[in-house]
Amino acid sequence: MSVPHGKQEITDPVEEMLKKTGCINHHYKVQECIAETQDWRKCQRQVSDFRKCMSEYEEKRKQGLVT
Repeated sequence: MSVPHGKQEITDPVEEMLKKTGCINHHYKVQECIAETQDWRKCQRQVSDFRKCMSEYEEKRKQGLVT
């Protein structure tokens, strides 16, 4: 099926990967904080939450619980 020019949705491969991990909302919170504060150092709670989520996903992946 072809999609008319201008109607095709562009997908970001990083977002697609993050959706699979279940950590996409944490990623968005980091981005929002950085956009609001203009300083990633002020977003350490959000970064920490995102890292924890990704670590938990990696652990599950290693155990074969997720793909």
